[in-house]
Amino acid sequence: MTAYTATVTVRLKRGVLDPEAETTRRALERLGFELEDLRSADRFDVDLEAADPTEAEERATEMAERLLANPTIHDFEVEVEAAEA
Repeated sequence: MTAYTATVTVRLKRGVLDPEAETTRRALERLGFELEDLRSADRFDVDLEAADPTEAEERATEMAERLLANPTIHDFEVEVEAAEA
């Protein structure tokens, strides 16, 4: 088994009200930044043991589907890399 770090990024789907991002967007615009769009996200770094990167990604995806993200309102992505020694 090898140690991996899976990064799961969870965002609200487009069209779902995101008050945190809206408040932040308005504050950034008041500071002079021009933005096309802004969405908030949660990031989970999961350290796990797996036989290979594919297994680590499958396990992290299952975690996201079962707990970390609500498929009705969230999109998520999973990235896996070997953990640093």
